[in-house]
Amino acid sequence: MKQSYDVIVIGAGIIGVGAGLKLQQEGKQVLLLDSKGVAAETSAGNAGAFAFADVIPLATPGIMRKAPTWLLDPLGPLSIRPAYGLKILPWMLHFWRASWKDRYAAALKAQADLMALSKAALERQIEGVNGEHLIRREGQLQLYEGAAEFQAAMASWEVRKAHGVQFEFLDSPEAIAKIQPGIDPRFTHAGYTPEWKNVVDPKTWTEHLANAFIALGGNIANQKVTAITPQEGHVSVESDTTVLRSKHVVIATGAWSKSLSADLGDSVPLDTERGYNTTLPAGAFELKTHVTFSNHGFVVTKAGEGIRIGGAVELGGLHLAPNYKRADLLLKKAKDFLPELNIENGTPWMGFRPSMPDSLPVISFAKNSQQVLYAFGHGHLGLTQSAGTAELIADMIQGRDPDIPTQPYRAQRF
Repeated sequence: MKQSYDVIVIGAGIIGVGAGLKLQQEGKQVLLLDSKGVAAETSAGNAGAFAFADVIPLATPGIMRKAPTWLLDPLGPLSIRPAYGLKILPWMLHFWRASWKDRYAAALKAQADLMALSKAALERQIEGVNGEHLIRREGQLQLYEGAAEFQAAMASWEVRKAHGVQFEFLDSPEAIAKIQPGIDPRFTHAGYTPEWKNVVDPKTWTEHLANAFIALGGNIANQKVTAITPQEGHVSVESDTTVLRSKHVVIATGAWSKSLSADLGDSVPLDTERGYNTTLPAGAFELKTHVTFSNHGFVVTKAGEGIRIGGAVELGGLHLAPNYKRADLLLKKAKDFLPELNIENGTPWMGFRPSMPDSLPVISFAKNSQQVLYAFGHGHLGLTQSAGTAELIADMIQGRDPDIPTQPYRAQRF
């Protein structure tokens, strides 16, 4: 392994691998560093969805009136672990401020801009790595229990429409069954987004991108970075085994990015949405499309040959033990909503979604160095926004004007 590179990308999840690949495609000599390897954390076990229809930030006006009810239910769609209550308080205050109408409007535009860029960038990425065989273009059903629940969601569909999301409404269990049989008839209404896409498996997809990166001459090493020091004309990167140097460094370590950015002078309110799921073996259910039970906070999707049931948000940081009762609850709900689902022999999992209070990622230069860039904080949209993020990072390193304004994603915006 060489000691000097054009770019060192720290983090080999979907964001880091995507950025490294894009830079390598543009002729840079890139090294990817990760302490555990490619797709070893959240990029391995997520729902595998390119959720371009999800343009609405979590911090919406009025959400704080709903939050106390959710937070009091330890197994609800949004909960805070009691042992983490004080630590998450600063994040929650930023979240509350982000839900004000002025901040929300700006965040919505920035989210929609990044979604539009990422949707187009994904098609470029798929073509560039001959990856079509790993993409499922099967749409998504978002389900509602009764007309009242459907009408309550109408404003969100109007927002999607304004930002170019294609959809159609279904108003009977029979219409829903034509797209996805086997759903309990209590779900009488749905919004169907036909352009929704999934990967066959998120780990397989990330590994495919990593293999394309290597084929272009990129390098990957399993090393834990301990220090990043900008110097005159280069950046020194110290790991547990060596000291490397690079013209630019990209920090893409997901939920673990906070300490590295702090060392570089940026106090970023990054925390984690801990997500839970269970992957059932092949034959558990004949799923034809990605299914979202949004008012219950979970999805049912394909994962390889199996079925993955997961979602919900638990604010609990990086160090508390997993609470797999949350995964069990989602599994039981899925069985209730999909009576033919076989929930035996599932494998539970928990991942750390790196989340910012305003639902926008950090894609920016460090405060004290134009040689160090950040690419983290995408929440549950890391896979969705990975190709767009890669193009923005490449633009910034190459000195080009990005296709969208990047100011909303600055690390210093708080």
